[in-house]
Amino acid sequence: MKQRIKLKSLLFLCCLLASAGAQSQRSNPTAGMEPMLDLKFTATERDSLLSRLEDYLTLYKSLHHHALPNSAGMALFFDPRPTGFVMPADVEKPEWNLPDHVAMPANREALAFMPVYQLASLIRSRQLTSVELTKLYIARLKRHSETLQCTITLMEESALSQASRADREIATGRYRGPLHGIPYGLKDLFAVEGTPTTWGATPYREQVVAGTATVVRKLEEAGAVLVAKLTLGALAMGDIWYGGKTRNPWNLLQGSSGSSAGSAAATAAGLVAFAIGTETWGSIVSPSTRCGATGLRPTFGAVSRAGAMTLSWSMDKVGPICRSALDCALVYDVIRGEDAADPVTRKSTFSYRAATPITRLRIGYIKSLFDLDTANRGHHDRALNVLRKLGVDLVPVEVPQGLPVDALSMITGV
Repeated sequence: MKQRIKLKSLLFLCCLLASAGAQSQRSNPTAGMEPMLDLKFTATERDSLLSRLEDYLTLYKSLHHHALPNSAGMALFFDPRPTGFVMPADVEKPEWNLPDHVAMPANREALAFMPVYQLASLIRSRQLTSVELTKLYIARLKRHSETLQCTITLMEESALSQASRADREIATGRYRGPLHGIPYGLKDLFAVEGTPTTWGATPYREQVVAGTATVVRKLEEAGAVLVAKLTLGALAMGDIWYGGKTRNPWNLLQGSSGSSAGSAAATAAGLVAFAIGTETWGSIVSPSTRCGATGLRPTFGAVSRAGAMTLSWSMDKVGPICRSALDCALVYDVIRGEDAADPVTRKSTFSYRAATPITRLRIGYIKSLFDLDTANRGHHDRALNVLRKLGVDLVPVEVPQGLPVDALSMITGV
């Protein structure tokens, strides 16, 4: 973390020097600043930084065209509640209407792609044990992780121990809920006691962070089984990590997108039942779209970030990546809520009613973004068409344009 902050400071200071116009610093602006920041780069490393420095200079120039008064404060925290709004008591439990009777598939490999709510029914009815399901996912992780480049740490021993405990509890009548005995994957920027937390970056390959992230503890309390720590783009950017490039399971010539790269790829490929990702700026929705998974990017402050790597104090969010919207709701209900270790978290209700007709929903979408000719355009169009066929009221909306959002990200990030 110290080196990341130094690197960002280096980029900032170098941009200031470059903007001064000195030819020597424009050609190699890092060399003069290295002694001031107690860093030393090779000529090759300096060259690799140069294009990013030039990008930063462009962003700083764009900020100069949008002057703000001195009194304008940074939006350090986002609170969706209007002034004076009192959150109702969170006393009503969600009405899931989960299936009571799910048949075991003839081909047990099909279990790998079943949604959580169906797997939960099989485990609750004891047609399937958590150990059996965990072994199936471990085997698939071993078989496909090298191709997809989606796994950093396979937690086989601890996963089987957790699964055995889940089976014992269920056998004695203690059923913790729909995630009990369900194997899942974790983006490798969350701390797990005694386990490396690499952030996907070479300098942190052996890093072991003290303690366990709040979201992991909540999932453990719900009986979920942590089976693997999954890849992320280095320092939570993109899909390239120190071991390679995470792949889209449906097109191996294509990256999975990121930064929750392994979480989306492994879930879509049936290597885990669900996964936990994070999003600062598209890191759940982008890989989910690319890989054909279902991701939920919760509102800022809805889920604790304690124990996770920080990319932006005012923008980081934690959410599930699953194979159905109902699965996302089941996981979100477990991980949401206040946490003293993360001061931006807050109380909020989650009144899920499965019986509510979908035709009563109004969903807004930013039309100008959906109309962009990007690699994901086809996925976006198909999603909108499915919602239209279901009878959802789609409302095109727009957001203010022309603001230097990209440039501001340099200030809000670590």
